Amino acid sequence: MSLGHACVDVYQGAVAALVPFFVAERAYTYAAASAVVLAASLVSSVVQPLFGALTDRWAMPWLLPVSALAAGAGVAASGVGGSPALTLAAVAVSGVGVAAYHPEAARAARAAADRGGGGGGGNTGMGWFALGGNVGFALAPLLVAAVVGTGGLGASPLLVVPAVVGAVLCAAATRATKARVEAGPRAGSAGSDDWGSFLRLSGALVCRSIVFVGMSAFVPLYVRERTGGGDVAGTVALCVLYAGGAVGTLAGGRLADRYGRVAVVRWSYTLTVLAVAAVVLVPGPTVLLFVALTSAGLYVPFSLHVTLGQDFLPRRVGTASGVTLGLAVSVGGLVAPALGALADATSLRTALVPLVALPALGRLLLCGLREPDPPGKPVPDPLPRAASA
Repeated sequence: MSLGHACVDVYQGAVAALVPFFVAERAYTYAAASAVVLAASLVSSVVQPLFGALTDRWAMPWLLPVSALAAGAGVAASGVGGSPALTLAAVAVSGVGVAAYHPEAARAARAAADRGGGGGGGNTGMGWFALGGNVGFALAPLLVAAVVGTGGLGASPLLVVPAVVGAVLCAAATRATKARVEAGPRAGSAGSDDWGSFLRLSGALVCRSIVFVGMSAFVPLYVRERTGGGDVAGTVALCVLYAGGAVGTLAGGRLADRYGRVAVVRWSYTLTVLAVAAVVLVPGPTVLLFVALTSAGLYVPFSLHVTLGQDFLPRRVGTASGVTLGLAVSVGGLVAPALGALADATSLRTALVPLVALPALGRLLLCGLREPDPPGKPVPDPLPRAASA
């Protein structure tokens, strides 16, 4: 499941990694380039919770290999058509593939992480699943640089290769986890949904999403401008942003096992405030250090958001997965064009300033949030039992 996740999430990272090439080869403005990120994000924002609701009703393991192929085909076609409309349509197809993949994949991964039992939080196991996606993000700039950087946008059809590999891996994984997934909770199963806590968690996720999408879209251009390192510096910065997240995700699962999920998520949002402020304010090559710290702050709670959401909505695990991995995560793409327009009108540095306040708002939303009971936890008997003679 983790390797398949990596092959699919390559295409989420690839969209941002293609932005500098659209600017260089097609003379897109920052706002136009941001619209490309918006197309993929908007489609995922709308469609992914719908797929989550569907998977609450029916097991759809066949969706995983199909969605992997769709995600790759869209990105592969994005460099072929020269018009902005064709590019937007292609990345939208990729967004549908990504959206279709995550709800059912998160359910299957949670089933594997909990070892089929009733009640483990699966923090470490889900951390490995999330790590796969983060590795895919981290490899995306290198893959795009190797293919498009050497062959131009016309070579983008070669980017479909990870999708084919991912489809094979997903098919194998779904066969291995089929029984556990079909036995897992569907809509209407036992449990009590805590919508208030789930909505507060989703609000914090929206703040995280805007920061992540803004950093993904503009940090390559910003670091290139601040350090004078050219395209290489921009690619390195994006790799640091994504690769640091891979480490942070695994650390998040282990920290949560020791300190609790909610506490770790809160600390992470606080770290993100300080790190993003340093990215904006600190000059020179040291900006890469603070990009890495921003990555840790954004990614340490990544898998914890998913398991918290699933435990807040135990009767609607697919919906919770679709929102935490889709709507709340990708909705930041809706703000990307506004950040791009601000960058066109002022500067990249000014456009990044609003990103400092958003994790602070997310931290406020998390105040008072309580750790939910894991699924399958027995309800305590309210009446004391008589002592044996």
